[in-house]
Amino acid sequence: MLTLQGPPLACHPPRWAANGHLQTILGNYLPGESPGHPSQPFRIPLADGDQLAGRHYPGESGVLVLVFHGLGGDDQAHYVRRTVALARRLGHHVWTLNHRGCGEGRGLAKRPYHSGSADDLGAVFAAARERYPALRQVAVGYSLSANALLLNLGDGLGTPLPKPDLAIAVNPPIDLESCAVLIKTGLNRLYDLRFVKRCRRAIHERVADGLIPDIYRTRPWMTLHDFDNAYTAPAIGLRDREDYYHRCSARDHLAKISVPTVILQSKDDPFIPWQHHAEAVRSARVHLHLEDHGGHMGYLSRDLPGHRWLPYALEHYLGELLSVPGT
Repeated sequence: MLTLQGPPLACHPPRWAANGHLQTILGNYLPGESPGHPSQPFRIPLADGDQLAGRHYPGESGVLVLVFHGLGGDDQAHYVRRTVALARRLGHHVWTLNHRGCGEGRGLAKRPYHSGSADDLGAVFAAARERYPALRQVAVGYSLSANALLLNLGDGLGTPLPKPDLAIAVNPPIDLESCAVLIKTGLNRLYDLRFVKRCRRAIHERVADGLIPDIYRTRPWMTLHDFDNAYTAPAIGLRDREDYYHRCSARDHLAKISVPTVILQSKDDPFIPWQHHAEAVRSARVHLHLEDHGGHMGYLSRDLPGHRWLPYALEHYLGELLSVPGT
């Protein structure tokens, strides 16, 4: 049984970020930390010929923190930069990874990344183990990457994959069908349109770079639910969006996780129902932290400098996980 203590301070939202929408929006747009730590670029070849691009921030400890961004982002996303700053302050090595075609990885991948990219994460863990065998690996996945991380840990693709030693999954959409339907309703449509805009831009970049033919018919006003049917599923070789959602949702695989893992989810996330996590069957190695407030990766608190509760919680759980016996 994995027994971890939660952070002493809860996320107490300021009046100007009192609900999940404000937490999500302001958490994304308020100025964040821009670490000036030195780093070296690297690439990881994948089995199908694509490559991933990342950066190594050297540290002094025996720990390597591997950070994976969410949908439409890259390794320069504000939450990734804050994670780098936190890990380096603690003395740890850091790898930040760009999913296929993202950030510095533009032009290196024909296939898209997606919520089920557990095998890509496995390739990263294997490469890190080969290059730094003495370092303990702590994976931190955000949103889309958090689901892919849990899918990796639970062998959700049907075959065992290389894994980290410890893991933290932040706001993972573990039931992709439900989340894709919810995000296209009401105010959530604003997030939906933003994600689709970024996903369509990635297609246009691949076409412009001569990597894929211009055969996918997508539209600016389509929903992510429809985009997954028009592009994501066929581009990764699946029948349709239902096939994609069924194969790539981590919910039914949490019971098989043997790596000490923290799942952090807020109850006011606009498009990921916290009940998915509360009702899912989890293994004894998974610690679920449900926070009342925080939106989708916002976590703005009136009690902390800079109002950022998430780095505070991550620091706490990094310490808790690294203290687990046998890891």
